[in-house]
Amino acid sequence: MAGDFAFKLAAAILAASAVVILFLMGYTLLSSSVPVIREFGLYFFTGTKWNSAAGHEIYGALPYMLGTLVTSAIALIIGVPISFGIAIFLSEMSPRSVRIPISNLVELLAAVPSVIYGLWGFFVFRYFIASYVETPLSNYFGWVPILSGPPIGVDVLTAGCILSIMIIPTVSSVSREVISAVPNSIREGAYSIGATRWEVTRKWVISYGRSGLFGAVILGLGRAVGETIAVSMVIGNTIGPLALPTSLLKPGQTMSSLILNLFFEATPGTTEFSAILGVGLFLMILALAINMIARLMVTRVLKIKGGVVE
Repeated sequence: MAGDFAFKLAAAILAASAVVILFLMGYTLLSSSVPVIREFGLYFFTGTKWNSAAGHEIYGALPYMLGTLVTSAIALIIGVPISFGIAIFLSEMSPRSVRIPISNLVELLAAVPSVIYGLWGFFVFRYFIASYVETPLSNYFGWVPILSGPPIGVDVLTAGCILSIMIIPTVSSVSREVISAVPNSIREGAYSIGATRWEVTRKWVISYGRSGLFGAVILGLGRAVGETIAVSMVIGNTIGPLALPTSLLKPGQTMSSLILNLFFEATPGTTEFSAILGVGLFLMILALAINMIARLMVTRVLKIKGGVVE
């Protein structure tokens, strides 16, 4: 009895520690962000200027918030269709001899450190993007504001493409689990009325697991929003109004890359330090909200047993 009580107490303490750590992180960020929010108010979230010069201090985080959203959107647009294709092939079409090796290879992408993605992106991938993607876009569609600018390969588009590769393991793995959780009775019923494999997959399997698939997409979004090192190495890291993502072919900055680039240069207790932590607070809230929504959506599907939601 004493051993069971000690085990339950230890398990409860360990479980509570995660909540305590999260609370302490949130409290630290919130308390440190108060000075900049008190001084600049709504401008901190809607302004575009970022100047830390003494006597001319002003901090607006809008360009970095938009940069985060734009790069994440590019990642979803490119990475989600690829991830769904991988998941459908592995779950519905591939033989076992192919499924296991490919699954392992895809999951290995998640084990690659983000700095390696960043190095590869900066020294190899950006030249490919600049030559074969951005140059044609600039030549033929440069008159469109969102595609204007020189094709240099260190910009918002390249950062989004790197993120799309990085979210593939997460989205494809969760999507595969969701598709595998669809009861076989659904497939058998569809085949019995003469449906083809494509029709079964599109009209029944995907439709049945759409909540979980949406959750997989949101999990990928959470991964993209919080990525730091790889994005910082290929996005250009501009500051102030120049960081506004008015074109995919211009350098920009995300919230996470801003924190990485400025945190160690800021003096604790200053308004600049408070502004950086304010950006971190907003990033934390955004990431937590995204992941909570994703977990709820995925759990809704993965708890299905025999076609009945528990």
